[in-house]
Amino acid sequence: MTYNKLKKMRKKNHYTCLQMSQKLGISKPFYCQLENRKRRLSYEMAIKIAAIFKMKPDSLFYVDYTKKESSNNH
Repeated sequence: MTYNKLKKMRKKNHYTCLQMSQKLGISKPFYCQLENRKRRLSYEMAIKIAAIFKMKPDSLFYVDYTKKESSNNH
C-alpha cells in the first residue's frame, strides 16, 4: 500500500525519490519508506511534503488514509 496521491504528485512534478528526499532533508530510503507506508508519517513531515506541491496535507494524504482505515475495518 502506498500513498497513491503522493506518488502521483511526485511523478507529475517530475521528481525522483532522491530529489524529494533532498528537498526534505532526509535519506532516499527514508523517503521511499514513507511513500510506501513502511514508516509512519509524522504530521510535520506531511506539512513539509505538502508544501513542496503547494498543497495542504489533508488534500494530499487524507483520502488515502481514510481508504486504509476503512479497509482495515472490514
